[in-house]
Amino acid sequence: MRLYNTLTRRVEEVVPVDDRKIHMYSCGPTVYRYVHIGNLRTFLLSDLVRRALEFEGYDVTQVMNITDVGHMTDEVTDTGRDKMDLAVADEGLSPTEIAEKYTQAFLDDTEAIGIKRANVYPKATEHIPEMLELTERLVENGHAYEAGGTIYYDVRSFPEYGKLSGNTLDKLRAGHRQELEVDPNKRHPEDFALWKKAGPNRLMKWDSRWGEGFPGWHIECSAMSMKYLCERFDIHAGGVDLIFPHHEDEIAQSEGAVGHPVISTWAHGGFLRLKEQKMAKSSGNIIRIGDLAALGIDALSYRYLTFETRYRKEMDFSEDALRAADTAVKRLRQRLVEWAGLAESLGHEAKTFDKRFREAVADDLDMPRALVILNELVSSRSVPDEQKYALVSSWDQVLGLDVERDAREGWQPSDEVKALVEQRDAARAGKDFAAADAVRDRLQEMGLEVMDTPDGTKVRPRI
Repeated sequence: MRLYNTLTRRVEEVVPVDDRKIHMYSCGPTVYRYVHIGNLRTFLLSDLVRRALEFEGYDVTQVMNITDVGHMTDEVTDTGRDKMDLAVADEGLSPTEIAEKYTQAFLDDTEAIGIKRANVYPKATEHIPEMLELTERLVENGHAYEAGGTIYYDVRSFPEYGKLSGNTLDKLRAGHRQELEVDPNKRHPEDFALWKKAGPNRLMKWDSRWGEGFPGWHIECSAMSMKYLCERFDIHAGGVDLIFPHHEDEIAQSEGAVGHPVISTWAHGGFLRLKEQKMAKSSGNIIRIGDLAALGIDALSYRYLTFETRYRKEMDFSEDALRAADTAVKRLRQRLVEWAGLAESLGHEAKTFDKRFREAVADDLDMPRALVILNELVSSRSVPDEQKYALVSSWDQVLGLDVERDAREGWQPSDEVKALVEQRDAARAGKDFAAADAVRDRLQEMGLEVMDTPDGTKVRPRI
């Protein structure tokens, strides 16, 4: 598996710190508004990286943070209002209610487009002690200082600052930060806040050794990633807009605290553009994934559409392109209905297709090429239908398009399966659990999922 590493600016082999186990951190949502399909393209990158690695047999542990405090409207000058406070003012709900509302909406939207649940979704507000501990470590080792109740990271104490983004201190001093209003208590205009002093009207604040305050945005990812994935892990994913300042500052914090590199590979996804501009809440040109149903479009068709553009490139969105993707997904599902059958093994041609598909996915997630291979297989006359079914259903571990949906919904148990279900229910009624387990194993060998329900044993094709 090879990925483009933003840090080294080249495509590199993913070499896990821990054998075949991958530890991965993904920047999650700031839960003060609904996410739109532009946001979701970034989250799809994390999902695609994870699925591709699992497809190759890696055991992936994924952590995705939930930002429910600390993300300011102005991250450049460390001023402005917390975005959660803005939502509270707009909706009249408490910060906790705002966070719960939009966290659940985020999870619903990601599920709709086939994004697998992360292993852990840590919330910023539940990890204030870890952020304070990390801040104290940085103060103690000379990387941070207190100024008027706010704790700043001294970027000049970290000589490698700028290695991810290219925004070195020389460039920053000559650039926009120098021209903007900055806290006069800072040692240097480029320094950024780890912990901010709370003003009198601040809703979300906590006690600290420096008085009441709240965390900066960047510190949460350093604190939570190292808590759940330790001080060395494999992959950090996010949008290209997070490279600077968020990820650059995260590197400075984490490496400044532990004294060595923490993350091996940084993966970043490009923007989605609508009407020739970046899709963003501030532009007023957003589309939510739930809006697609009103257009008669399957949400997973948006997932397919994103595969048509390499993840690192900007992607132009249009309704026509989305409708074409929707047609492609629905036709593919119908082909699987036509192909349904048990393939005892793959022939030479099928194995060649499988090899080509896997190579495309492993080559820095070349999904446009993977789709070409998929479409070639669909039209191939040299691969038997049941082998096509086996291949496409296997590839769906990466594609995540629920390609077996129509075949699964149209499935009916055979007489043999019905007889086995009756045998199992009879064995369970007679408390002959060994016999019931033996029948269950036989059903599972037939590729079926076995479920115990109040009405007895139910079976369906295993996804």
